[in-house]
Amino acid sequence: MGRRAGFAIAALALLALAGCSSSDGGGDSQAAVAPQAEQATPGRAGAQTKSPPGAQQENTAAESVAQNRQLIRTASVELRTPDVTTVLAKVKELAIAEGGFPAQENATKNHGTVTLRVPGDRLDAVLKSLTELSGVDVARREVRTEDVTEQVVDVEARLANQRASVERVRGLLERASTTSEITQIESELTKRQSELESLQRRYDSLKGQVAMSTLTVTVRSSGTTPGVPEEENFLTALAGGWDALVGAVAWLLVVIGAALPFALVLGTPLIGYLVWRRRRRAAVTP
Repeated sequence: MGRRAGFAIAALALLALAGCSSSDGGGDSQAAVAPQAEQATPGRAGAQTKSPPGAQQENTAAESVAQNRQLIRTASVELRTPDVTTVLAKVKELAIAEGGFPAQENATKNHGTVTLRVPGDRLDAVLKSLTELSGVDVARREVRTEDVTEQVVDVEARLANQRASVERVRGLLERASTTSEITQIESELTKRQSELESLQRRYDSLKGQVAMSTLTVTVRSSGTTPGVPEEENFLTALAGGWDALVGAVAWLLVVIGAALPFALVLGTPLIGYLVWRRRRRAAVTP
């Protein structure tokens, strides 16, 4: 019995060390992948050197490299138009037609913002379609790209190591024969499964952001018709006036609160003096 318990404890210690090495092994795995890629590259370069040079081969190789990169792309566009509501509807239709969907929307009569999720490889097509909308002026356009290839490779390596670690602990659990062994191994298995799930969520998040780009479109009114009252402007002015009134009252209360201690300290002797003076005059008067 003691020999089995000692075996289980030693096995768990070895697994703990393996787990530490696997958690730190993402960079090592990534570093291991890089030399393999470097070794493979000369072979490809040699093959290309033997083949006749041509622009078509170079373009194909460049496209292959670009497709292997893991890129998170986000964009924001600001449009100006006389009809905000109609343009917002067209923007959502364009995204849906390209396989995307509206994730969030906030709109008023003269202003609206919609956040869209569109396939990463269709983002440029959606942006081009937005600039071609009739009656729309593009006031601002911004596209940001983040290369997360190294992060994806790192998480993939960590996932593989963690899955292997979980399987090793499960193998120990099947061979455990005492209650103490089962308890210790189950605790370690729960810990490693939790780490595996955390890595899986991170991996899914990265791949999801790569697959679906985020596009934020802001639509503003390009102008208002003269002589037509603007309810929104009135409400905005009313809200601004109310805020100014509240601010003034708050400032006045602050001043009163700051002056009150001085008034109590200086005012009490002054009031006492005035009372004494009045009584003295009353006593002197026949």
